Amino acid sequence: MTNIATTRSLVIEREMPHPPEKIWRALTEGRLIEQWLMTNDFQPIVGHRFSFRATPVPGWNGVIDSEVLVVEPNSRLSYGWTTMGLETVVTWTLTRNAGGTILRMEQSGFPSEEGANYKGAKYGWTSFIGKLENVVGGLQ
Repeated sequence: MTNIATTRSLVIEREMPHPPEKIWRALTEGRLIEQWLMTNDFQPIVGHRFSFRATPVPGWNGVIDSEVLVVEPNSRLSYGWTTMGLETVVTWTLTRNAGGTILRMEQSGFPSEEGANYKGAKYGWTSFIGKLENVVGGLQ
């Protein structure tokens, strides 16, 4: 894996008016993940290898290979994210507050903030997190 000390991270934080338990469901239940991110065979079990799948486009086969690294229910989830030869790590942190939950997503391991991978991730995660919030808002 890339030396994290010499890489860059993308961080997006958002306050959501929902308890961590609701957000956790959307982050860890495959059918819900599919609604805001991609089709998948995710299971919240450390060491589980899985894939996210999207429609292929020129230069990308639509597959992200992953492995669950950390599962701390309703608090922290982390998985590897490997696509197009770049290995990064996505970490979700949920912190309860008076208004609901602070959601923090960090994707670490980018070689720079100037590259297409970083810029694409920033655009993609901003959209995905908006969709995540909509999915969470629809949960009972």
